[in-house]
Amino acid sequence: MAVLANGEDNGAMDSTVAFNGFHHGRNSGSEAARPGISSIESSTTTSEEEFGADLSLSRQKTVAAQSCRDDYQPSTPPSSFSQPTPSTPPLTPKSTTPVVKSEQNERKHHHLHHHKQFTTPIFTPSLTTFDRHNPLATSSPFFGFYTLFWMSVFLFVVKIGADNWREYGNVLGTHEILSTMFAPGKEVVVLGLADGVMCGLTGVGLVIQRGVVLRRGVNWDGSGWVIQHVWQTGFMAGVVGFTLWRGWPWTHTVFFVMHGVVMVMKMHSFGFYNGYLSGLWKRREGLKGKVERLEKGVITEGVASSVEKADNTATTTTRRRHGEGEETDTLKEVNMLKSEIEALTEELKGKATDPSRAYPNNLTVWNHYEYIVFPTVVYELEYPRSNKINVYYALEKLVACFGIIFVMIMISQAFIYPVVMQTVEMKAQNMPLAERFKQFPWMLLDLIFPFMMEYLLVWYLIWETILNFLAEITYFADRSFYDAWWNCVSWDQFARDWNRPVHNFLLRHVYHSSISAFKVNRHTATLITFGLSACVHELVMWCIFKKLRGYLLVLQMCQLPLVRLSRTRWLKNRATLGNMIFWLGIFTGPSVLCSLYLIL
Repeated sequence: MAVLANGEDNGAMDSTVAFNGFHHGRNSGSEAARPGISSIESSTTTSEEEFGADLSLSRQKTVAAQSCRDDYQPSTPPSSFSQPTPSTPPLTPKSTTPVVKSEQNERKHHHLHHHKQFTTPIFTPSLTTFDRHNPLATSSPFFGFYTLFWMSVFLFVVKIGADNWREYGNVLGTHEILSTMFAPGKEVVVLGLADGVMCGLTGVGLVIQRGVVLRRGVNWDGSGWVIQHVWQTGFMAGVVGFTLWRGWPWTHTVFFVMHGVVMVMKMHSFGFYNGYLSGLWKRREGLKGKVERLEKGVITEGVASSVEKADNTATTTTRRRHGEGEETDTLKEVNMLKSEIEALTEELKGKATDPSRAYPNNLTVWNHYEYIVFPTVVYELEYPRSNKINVYYALEKLVACFGIIFVMIMISQAFIYPVVMQTVEMKAQNMPLAERFKQFPWMLLDLIFPFMMEYLLVWYLIWETILNFLAEITYFADRSFYDAWWNCVSWDQFARDWNRPVHNFLLRHVYHSSISAFKVNRHTATLITFGLSACVHELVMWCIFKKLRGYLLVLQMCQLPLVRLSRTRWLKNRATLGNMIFWLGIFTGPSVLCSLYLIL
């Protein structure tokens, strides 16, 4: 599910093409103002030559999305979500020479290069590929296949229901999965209440920022980030431990743990970005005090010299000239400090167009919990917003959400549950491992098509219905949650197109932070990022099967050499072959994983 691209062979495109780089500096240009070059859990960038057509398509989607619906226009000027305008150096006294201006700019740019640690994803108003309001969807030559797919799904479910009625007298069949989820004693209400408490506890991150870092003066680079990590670790341990304590079925456990992982990512982004800003804010306040003291000293010296009695001796004249020289040096220092203060002020504003939203004014309860419900895991001071809520659109996505869940239950009950129970029965009969392995090929064939169907439906459920529903009810205008991953010709391309929100998080808070904090090269940062992602996925598998086997972790790590293989002369520029290999992995991966966990 997660693949990290290693762009060594073909040359890595600078990450500021897709992000305003805190780490690399801010660049101007249309490419930086365009969303969606990078997506999913990939930590490196790709070659413009390989994906030039894909970048052009993303530009077309952004333009079309901004014009397709009036209510998706941003409430603030679009320029505020593209490339920020470079700050203008402050006016200097007439006595300041061009050399001094150059020194001011050099110090200002040196400060920005020294302090920037985060990449900033560009949020722009956009719509998802399958959104019916997206003109690119209805004008696509494959629009009919999309219609055919859902008609086929509907007829397929009707057939399953008819077979169940004929055999069991009930369209739901034996409905063990529904009973597992909603039967009395399964604690559905407890699950909902616990999920609400879990979301509420994310406010501890706000308390850390306001009460510990900001007011008590704790240095974020010292003990502040340690406090944040301790809290996040305890939070995740509590989430997993709570599922074990309640003895929930796998359906409840998967939902609660996955949502807990999302909350941890949100808290991490909120905490570390605001912690970074706290350091800039404290430095700016210190510089302001220094400027005030210097200016007060200049004024005091000026008043003293104005009342000084005239003295025509050579010694007094020399002393006065020396004093004027010191005053000029002080003015130069004041102007350089003001230039740095201006740069810091721009950083503290981030993407905010209103100064009232700049740090630390953003540390409010409303701002924090509004971010918690946004369909993003990367914190920013301001996002592009729509002007109104389309109630019918929100209801459409909500109904689609429950409809897809029903389809998934029907498919699982008819085709996956019987295979699972077969393996349970084999273990109950103490069948030797060698005998169970003989059933592996047949089990794989039985599961490959149902799992492929579930795989597609899970993706559509989350990234097309749930995220769009949340975006609509929260006025969140950037809907670029994925790209055309089904056309991928390599695993690294799939990594960029599958899950953009998580990729943005990993790129900013794991990949680039590893480079800036641990001073590692990009290859090591790639390994760190990918390893962390694989461990999180393996944690979810452990919560489901209560077995620590590492199958998913190993398969994810095996995708890295596959990325390198796709860039060799045997596979490069062979799109059809690459897409076939990609779909072969998607077809076999989920069923192989499930079969291994069930048999062993």
